[in-house]
Amino acid sequence: MSSNKLNDMMKNENPTLENGSRWMYLLPVVIIAIIAFAFFYPADSEGLVLRQHDVQQGIAIGQEVKAFTEATGETSRWTNSLFSGMPNFQISPSYESSKSIGLLGAIAYGFSTYFVIIIGAGHIWKFIALSYVAPTIAGIVWAYRGKYLLGATVAAISAALQIAGNHVQMTYYFMFVIVALVIAYGVEAYRGKQMKRWGIASGALAVAAIAAVAANSPNLYNTYQYSKESMRGGHSELASAQTTQNATDGGLNKDYITAWSYGIDETLSLVVPNVNGGANIKPMKGSNTALVLQQLDAAEKMYNAGEISGEEYQALGSFYQYFGDQPGTNGPVYVGAIIFALFLLGCFVVKGPVKWALVAVTLLSIALSWGHNMMWFTDLFIDHFPLYNKFRTVSSILVIAEFTMPLLAILALKKIVETPESFNKYRTEFYMAFGISALICVVLWLAPSIFLGDAFSIDENEAYIKAGYTQVYPALFKAVETLRYGMVKADALRSLMLIAAAAALLMLYNYGKIKTLHLSLILVFLVLIDMYSVNKRYLSYDSFTRPMEQTQFAMRPVDKIIKQDTAMNYRVLDIPNFTAAMPSYFHKCVGGYHAAKLSRYQDLMSRHLVISQQGVNINPRVMDMLNTRYVVFNDTIVERNPTALGNAWLVDKIEYVDGAQAEIDSLATFNPMTTAISDRKFAATLGESILAKVPGDTIYETTYAPNRLRYHAESQNGGLAVFSEVYFPWGWNVSIDGNPVEMGRVNYVLRALKIPAGAHTIEFHFDPQSVRVTETIAYIAVALIYLSLLALVVLAVIRYRKPKNKEA
Repeated sequence: MSSNKLNDMMKNENPTLENGSRWMYLLPVVIIAIIAFAFFYPADSEGLVLRQHDVQQGIAIGQEVKAFTEATGETSRWTNSLFSGMPNFQISPSYESSKSIGLLGAIAYGFSTYFVIIIGAGHIWKFIALSYVAPTIAGIVWAYRGKYLLGATVAAISAALQIAGNHVQMTYYFMFVIVALVIAYGVEAYRGKQMKRWGIASGALAVAAIAAVAANSPNLYNTYQYSKESMRGGHSELASAQTTQNATDGGLNKDYITAWSYGIDETLSLVVPNVNGGANIKPMKGSNTALVLQQLDAAEKMYNAGEISGEEYQALGSFYQYFGDQPGTNGPVYVGAIIFALFLLGCFVVKGPVKWALVAVTLLSIALSWGHNMMWFTDLFIDHFPLYNKFRTVSSILVIAEFTMPLLAILALKKIVETPESFNKYRTEFYMAFGISALICVVLWLAPSIFLGDAFSIDENEAYIKAGYTQVYPALFKAVETLRYGMVKADALRSLMLIAAAAALLMLYNYGKIKTLHLSLILVFLVLIDMYSVNKRYLSYDSFTRPMEQTQFAMRPVDKIIKQDTAMNYRVLDIPNFTAAMPSYFHKCVGGYHAAKLSRYQDLMSRHLVISQQGVNINPRVMDMLNTRYVVFNDTIVERNPTALGNAWLVDKIEYVDGAQAEIDSLATFNPMTTAISDRKFAATLGESILAKVPGDTIYETTYAPNRLRYHAESQNGGLAVFSEVYFPWGWNVSIDGNPVEMGRVNYVLRALKIPAGAHTIEFHFDPQSVRVTETIAYIAVALIYLSLLALVVLAVIRYRKPKNKEA
């Protein structure tokens, strides 16, 4: 069998677990647990928690549904807490079905800075998804080794949990890795004439993939369907939106996709963490604190030495430590100096298609992370790769490199320790790998401008350098350059020393001065010290706070005033926090925050609810039709809007227009109390004309729940009712007196219903049939995964008992 080189390099050298040796496999787990506890000590022992920004946003916008579920036991798929109402498929998704060298690799991957950064930022779903990447890959490797049931089961369970992490972007990125490995194994199988074995393994893994996807079908399917109506689907029907520069076909705007692009020079952070100053914010005691140059000890020394004035020292508080291409960051993508050098060594000494697969996806992730810095390549993927245009923050694709680089580094180390006279055999490769790594560090240490250019960000160049401020305040800008380059130099020297230490260890090993175990343990210690100390820069004890502070939002005076109004359903326009999540914790809001809001509501905001740094431009007609009862001006000033139209009203006439553009333009001048504007395609549903309301006609809301609304209507001749609720094209079951009816859309975003004469009960119930169907599919898939796991346990018991039976 012999041609499968990854199997040779990664196979278990001692497959039988006899006596105490099996417990050695638990030792790395114990060590990792101890390291994790130590990293977060003493915060973990004191019961402190992180008050992460994104987690707080999730808590705020999910509060209404959470309170509803606690009160009723029912799960709502709709919330009115933000943007006047939207599905919560991507807000708080919940479905009923839903050895020593190896230790070095685990620490290198698990302690790569990206994990710590996203924990601090509150990207918990991303963290959970990434946590299951390694076992998913392990299952694939086992399957291609011939352990079909074991590999497929591990892959299915891990992939199902990974997808359940609800961060499709991370799962999508690692499909590149999986596809590359499948191809590499195929090449190995073809060369070794093992295509049958490869085919069986691929088939087993295909079944595992189907099971993992099916187990998450409620979330995946409903999210996919929802995306068609959201910003992620590029669904706007407006001509102006469709012709916007850099728009994509059915996806996000290219500028939005690539806003967070890694700088080409910033990629050197893989080996030197502070290559662009590290970070510009850090979570501190429940909020993000800016990291500025004034906070550096070197800045204070410059001031005390008289190199800068007091005014210049204070001005350093306006300059972030980070000076890369991204708008901001919680920290760099750093894999570790030693891991970087070993990765380069792996590029030379590890042989076979699997090596090339790992190298290829590493380079791919780096190139795609550059985003607008290499737009021709990014355009290729945005325009031609399915789903790629649904994701923003392209720099996050470096999670691939943070997985593949440690993996290839460990394969290189394994190759070295298992190859007799490896130093003599790979002398040139060793010098090249560690020499290149050291040379990068030396250049950054002695002359960082060679790699980095000037020490200013793009925004600073636009705001200060081109405007000539460097001539007006030469000492200040010289201090900025000195401090930033000082950070780069210090970290470059640090990485150089780590690389030199690792090189010395490998040379001692090859000369027989230390043993394999000692080499591995010392490298574990060096990598741990490296990653531990860097990660503490971005998440430390000061980042934590008391548990009761984690999920509580301070109620402002205006919130207390508004909460005195106990009416069951009205909305609040919070002008200073229009795009923030916090107000949604207390109120049903006209604004809010979500990265995948309904595109139709985004259209409305862009034209009729404009609140930005440039000013406030609110269409009072739109504000009224959304039942905006209160307008918040600051933490202490709130005014009641006397013209809010309430939960529902009857209109005198309906005006049909042709297309979305005409519909949204008409909102600038119409009277929502008397007139409804509708796209002509709803004429069959709402009627060509309506009778005007007469005195005594009325409609009002009788009961409210996020997913179920009831109204009482009385009219002499019937008519058209408009509801201050956001129209969504599927999932809502509408009835009059228990009889199903079809609703229409008016005023670009609102629901409308043709009402017959007389007294009637109207009900809207959000209960998508797709959720029930996909949950049934998910239950079946989960059951099959459990059955395969049970089969593994049974086989393990049989194999364990066989030797005893023979002895008996």
